[in-house]
Amino acid sequence: MCGIAGWIDWVEDLTHQSSLVEHMAETLNHRGPDVKGCWLSRRAAFSHRRLIVIDPQGGIQPMVYTAGDHAYAITYNGEIYNFRELRSELEVRGHTFRTHSDTEVLLHTYMEWGEECVRHLNGIFAFGLWDGKKQQLLLARDHLGVKPLFYAQRGSALLFASELKALLAHPLVKAEIDQEGLAEIFKVSPTNTPGCGVYRDVYELRPGCMLICTYNVTRLVQYWTLRSAPHTDDLPTTVEHIRTLLEDTIRHQMIADVPLVTLLSGGLDSSGVTALAARERKQDGKTLQTYSIDFVDSAHHFHGNALRPDRDAPWVRRVSEYLGTTLHTLTLDTPELIENLLVPLYAHDLPAMGQIETSLYLLFKAMKKEATVALSGESADELFGGYPWFHHEEVLTAEAFPWDVMITGEEGESRENHYAWLSKEVRAKIQPEAYRARRYQEAIAEVPRLAGEDARSARMREIFYLNLTRFLPMLLDRKDRMSMAAGIEVRVPFCDYRLVEYVWNIPWEMKTVGNIEKGILREAFADVLPDDVRNRRKSAYPSSQNPSYLQAVRNLTVDILNDPNAPILPLINRSTVRAIAEGEVPIHVGDWAGYLFERIIQINSWLKEYHVTIH
Repeated sequence: MCGIAGWIDWVEDLTHQSSLVEHMAETLNHRGPDVKGCWLSRRAAFSHRRLIVIDPQGGIQPMVYTAGDHAYAITYNGEIYNFRELRSELEVRGHTFRTHSDTEVLLHTYMEWGEECVRHLNGIFAFGLWDGKKQQLLLARDHLGVKPLFYAQRGSALLFASELKALLAHPLVKAEIDQEGLAEIFKVSPTNTPGCGVYRDVYELRPGCMLICTYNVTRLVQYWTLRSAPHTDDLPTTVEHIRTLLEDTIRHQMIADVPLVTLLSGGLDSSGVTALAARERKQDGKTLQTYSIDFVDSAHHFHGNALRPDRDAPWVRRVSEYLGTTLHTLTLDTPELIENLLVPLYAHDLPAMGQIETSLYLLFKAMKKEATVALSGESADELFGGYPWFHHEEVLTAEAFPWDVMITGEEGESRENHYAWLSKEVRAKIQPEAYRARRYQEAIAEVPRLAGEDARSARMREIFYLNLTRFLPMLLDRKDRMSMAAGIEVRVPFCDYRLVEYVWNIPWEMKTVGNIEKGILREAFADVLPDDVRNRRKSAYPSSQNPSYLQAVRNLTVDILNDPNAPILPLINRSTVRAIAEGEVPIHVGDWAGYLFERIIQINSWLKEYHVTIH
């Protein structure tokens, strides 16, 4: 994986702007610690930071191809998993190649098919491509949005980058937020609005989209979306097709010129990916390395709930022993979590989610000592219906995001309590309930309908759409930032767009065959996992339940309340937050209290260290 940045300007000559465009890329050193590069022309300037995964010598970027008097240049982050097949097809069409890299294949794919090149790609990618002949910039992002891409237009300039920090490194982009950005920061829900960059007039290119920019016109094009159609395969055929797609996907995603490992939680998704990857490794006579996470004294402190019914550790050992992998378990304690609490903030350039990101970063940091690429099980729950909110009747009837119903309760009064920590002025300005309702209605309006579908099936289709387009991006964003902060690439087989397209139309009754969540996926893994693992109920990513952690973030919150210069104070209801921190408000307990304290800590640090201006 890599970090990319670019600057297009229709007025200013950029041939002398190497120091500034290189400075943008320097903020992304963590994404590409191995090699840096820069390319300049009159109208376009690209910079690149590279993490070497394929073709160490030949994949240098930005990559430029000259045809006559015109240059084609690309700065690219990601992996094209079908690049070998594309290369063969392009060679038949007369193209010649100087390297073995997927970057060169991507560049030639554009030269052959133009903007339609994205329809030939299977992978995870975000890239900027300058067509010197057309004097045109093409920005593109992969189908599910595994790789990030932000942009901002300022006068005659268009700036783009993998992360917000690179845009903020340019003097034209300021750390300013308006009413919408403030609403994004202070809403209770963990998910962000697609396309919203939070900072004023900064945007994230949505998954499956291209931005095409010329002197006169900027066009946003959606090249991929879900399409609803009747599912005609029977159960055995469906199970077989899912398995075939997964095997093909994992085989392609294991292509790397550097060490590769898997993440293992002992749940169905990561265990299935690990099982198929272990088979591939054994064919090469090698043992797969797997990584998991645990917490000091987790057995003593653990208490189950709907999201985490049991501990991962026993299941991780069970799967690793069954598959014959070499297991590495990182065991974390409160001091490490607190010491790295703000790493997610700096990785996102926005307030983040706290310890469920911090622990993931520390796991990737440990993995980096042995590997550069990892496979993970993200998106199986969104794709097959694994979360509790797929199975609760109140979610089917509530006009709200399913996870919001589970987090805050269905009743308006219950949800209102979760905004009591905000100042009256902020609540009046952002109107969080109305804001979330508007975003929900926008999402529902996008759902691709299936004519003749009964009401319950139509509602389930809505819930799946919300999960795939609103909840999943949050998890992919978390995985990208934390892995890149540690300089490691994570691949997500369940995000292969072919699998997503196929599973999208499988009816709910078939997805839950056997009367269990993700029943059809459990069938697909029947011959590679033991039955007890296949039948384990969904358990969310773990977090420390050690009281010392809650006490530590509580103390940091109190320190903020006691600091008269803390920038967050005018935005919150200090008396309410103090009452919560001192345990006087019983509704705010357990996970919610910890999340609230983490949020306050991160917002305060963000306002202070990024010098944020609120309009």
